[in-house]
Amino acid sequence: MKYEPLVSDNFFHIYNCGNNKEDIFKEEKNYYYFLNLLKKYILPTCEILAYCLLKNHFHLLVKTRENVNIKEISQSYSNFFNSYSKSINKNYNRSGSLFKDRFSRIKIDKESYLKDLIVYIHLNPKHHGFTDNFKSYKYSSYHAILSKKRTDLERDYVLELFGERENFVFVHQAKQVNINERLLLE
Repeated sequence: MKYEPLVSDNFFHIYNCGNNKEDIFKEEKNYYYFLNLLKKYILPTCEILAYCLLKNHFHLLVKTRENVNIKEISQSYSNFFNSYSKSINKNYNRSGSLFKDRFSRIKIDKESYLKDLIVYIHLNPKHHGFTDNFKSYKYSSYHAILSKKRTDLERDYVLELFGERENFVFVHQAKQVNINERLLLE
């Protein structure tokens, strides 16, 4: 499989799931550890716009920083995923690959797709049945974007994409209603 190169100054949807659909987050502390490693390894090469961590997969929306070479960006992801995998293997007495494959990535070229992807990422727990209401899911960036607390996320940029905080909330809520209606029809 050919992978999109992680070139500087571009938006990317980064995602992966557990090998053989295995859980990659075994308990609550794993989510926080993953986020700490994300901060340590990925923030130097990428800005983070949105994320969602689910029991067996994750989604990240990042923008690679300007003037960072491909090799440096790729190495940061390699270090990130290797560090997390080694820790899970050691702490849960397992061996082998934690993740299904190398991480997938899609380059985002359109602002409309970027906005849709942010909403998709935040609604993912609802879509997969992890919660009845995405707002109650604590392992996504939704709350941090709405919060006034300090964050490493690109909160201002994300809110500007939606015009304002109220529209950010409205668009998410409207998409959740669509998901609820679709689930009722199934």
